[in-house]
Amino acid sequence: MDPIEVVTLEDGGQRAADIAARLVAWLEAARETLDLALYDLRLPGSVGDDVAGAIRAARDRGVRVRIMFNQDEREEETRPFEPPPPRTEPTLLEQLGVPLKPIPGWRDLMHHKYAVRDGEAVWTGSANWTLDNWTRAENVLATVASRELATAYARDFEQMWTRGRVDERDGFDAPTATVGEVTVRPWFCPGRGPELSQRIAKRIGTARRRVRIASPVLTAGPILGTLNEVLAEGRLDVAGVCDATQVAQVFDQWEHNPRSTWKAPLLHRALEVFHGKRSIPYTPESIHNFMHAKVTVADDTTFLGSFNLSRSGETNAENVLEIADPALAQRMADWIDGLRERYPPVR
Repeated sequence: MDPIEVVTLEDGGQRAADIAARLVAWLEAARETLDLALYDLRLPGSVGDDVAGAIRAARDRGVRVRIMFNQDEREEETRPFEPPPPRTEPTLLEQLGVPLKPIPGWRDLMHHKYAVRDGEAVWTGSANWTLDNWTRAENVLATVASRELATAYARDFEQMWTRGRVDERDGFDAPTATVGEVTVRPWFCPGRGPELSQRIAKRIGTARRRVRIASPVLTAGPILGTLNEVLAEGRLDVAGVCDATQVAQVFDQWEHNPRSTWKAPLLHRALEVFHGKRSIPYTPESIHNFMHAKVTVADDTTFLGSFNLSRSGETNAENVLEIADPALAQRMADWIDGLRERYPPVR
């Protein structure tokens, strides 16, 4: 296996059983520890049985398994710019027979979708562990075999497990690791949320050839400002794809929030180079077919993970891999261009 494997998911492009089989094989390699930080874990039926069976089997062979999950206690009002958080059922997780840690999801979400195996490997990306996210939403999954990166993820997990909540004091500067022939730097929010937005903005601003973005929404000030600058200069090939339904909700909410009105003209200008998926508006019972990928490509650098390019993303518990690899950057840019062909320009 390659030390870094990246898998792209598209609406209707793969079976949940195939993603589950990939995950089960990854979990079966665990020999000592499995730490899972999951925003949403809802896998009914045979797919869920397979994943649950792999977790129980790990537990039974002596692997220490721990699961953190987002627990939201609010009523039906929505959080700005995002669908309401899921309500993972603790009673179902309790059947796994492993230690659990609910992380309060108000106001800041425990938005991770990662697992750390034996202090040597990481499973991460934008995809929640749900049937809809695996079959009806655009997403990116990544597995990395690296002790250095796994150590950073284990530190992030341990901080939140110990504190029991999302807390900006848990931030730290993770070192860059060499994985195979490429360099990778992990980022963790909320402790380094503003720095992450600035980092992505800097890469966009210093790019010389191309920028490609896939993000459900786009509300982080540094990124919006830099995008407008490079678009005004006209020196870069810039394009992106978003979730048009959620972006429309952003504008609607900004109309009632005077503190954010300054962003509206910047977002309008940026969206001139975006195509958008008209996803089904969120309800608990609806199909959740969002354009859910979170990827930024600036020349030969790729940012991928759980982080929407949003202000609220800076304050959530999020993780991102910054990967310097020309081949991966080209592949991700091509994939984003393919999504743009599937969806119309944002109006």
